Amino acid sequence: MERQEGLQAFESVFGAPATDLFTAAGRINVIGEHVDYCGGKVFPAALNLRCNVYARKTGGKTVRMAFRGLDGIVCLEIDKLDSYKNLKIGNYQAGVAYLLQQKGVEIVGCDLYYDCTVPFGSGLSSSAAIEVATAVTFSEYAGVEYDKVEIAKLSQRAENEYAGVNCGIMDQFASAMGKKDHAVLLDCSTLEYEYVPLQLGTYCLVVANCNKPHNLGESKYNVRRQEVEMALKMFQKELNVKCLAEITPQQFQETKYLLSGVVAKRAEHVVMECDRVKKAVLALKNGDLVELGRLLNESHYSLRDLYEVTGRELDTLSALARKESDCLGSRMIGAGFGGCTISIVKKTGVDGFIRRVGKAYQETIGYRASFYETSIEDGITVEKL
Repeated sequence: MERQEGLQAFESVFGAPATDLFTAAGRINVIGEHVDYCGGKVFPAALNLRCNVYARKTGGKTVRMAFRGLDGIVCLEIDKLDSYKNLKIGNYQAGVAYLLQQKGVEIVGCDLYYDCTVPFGSGLSSSAAIEVATAVTFSEYAGVEYDKVEIAKLSQRAENEYAGVNCGIMDQFASAMGKKDHAVLLDCSTLEYEYVPLQLGTYCLVVANCNKPHNLGESKYNVRRQEVEMALKMFQKELNVKCLAEITPQQFQETKYLLSGVVAKRAEHVVMECDRVKKAVLALKNGDLVELGRLLNESHYSLRDLYEVTGRELDTLSALARKESDCLGSRMIGAGFGGCTISIVKKTGVDGFIRRVGKAYQETIGYRASFYETSIEDGITVEKL
């Protein structure tokens, strides 16, 4: 939806023009999958796919919300913000408003129209973009100064405690702290971070959504977490480490006899993926995109063979991408069992890449994938209209 459409939609729903536009970004994780809960560093970047909130203050005791593609208005009574946890639509926003209110921020009556271009259920963090954009909106309207890291932490709490969804900090951090043409090297346990230029020159990142119907990946995710916790306990018999991410590849080779079966495979993925993150950062700093592409491929193979979270759809998408001469590398991103891949593709070859990979994917899987040529942008934007 173009801006003009968003403005028209706001006015047609609420009967008055929007005065402000607040946005927050969806995200990709360049590399570092399934290591955040093992103490590892992740490498996310904020996208041009975003949650746009067209807004105006009304001064009343109600927050009215409308959503692109959905009829009707959802109303939140400002003095009853703790009572909306079971809303199907609007519970993330209510959670953010409630936690801000608990911190002493005055929630101001307003009209909000949500136009989210981050595809839902894709692993590109539409929920984080919604939470962060909402937190910025309410903070701006309350006239309070806010810290972007604190916005990220509060947004994560809203998802965990209010909406009841177990997520780490990476998504909200990337959405709030994203910087144009940079990725963020983030230690999820300490929130120490470093911006690294993500300059791809004649290449760009193409995101492909496999569009696999919703599945029960959550239970498998919980099993993976149990498996890596078991691996850590075994390693701690020999090694003085607090988390799997502290184990070097050499230490792993010397002590892997402590593990067996799937637990050994899961631990090997985490140790080697943490090492790939370090190598990917170095490759980017050196401008070595071929090496970055190789590391993306290795990450996918590890997620497929050792962590076993890919599935037929994601494997097909990334394999088809790797066959393309204009593609340097491709891997699944997110929790797995569906969602998206990212591929480094020569800009001049993007149209052909999408056409050929899309056609072959549909022939193999039976339904279409969706493709997004992305750019790396700032996480939060605030604009008077």
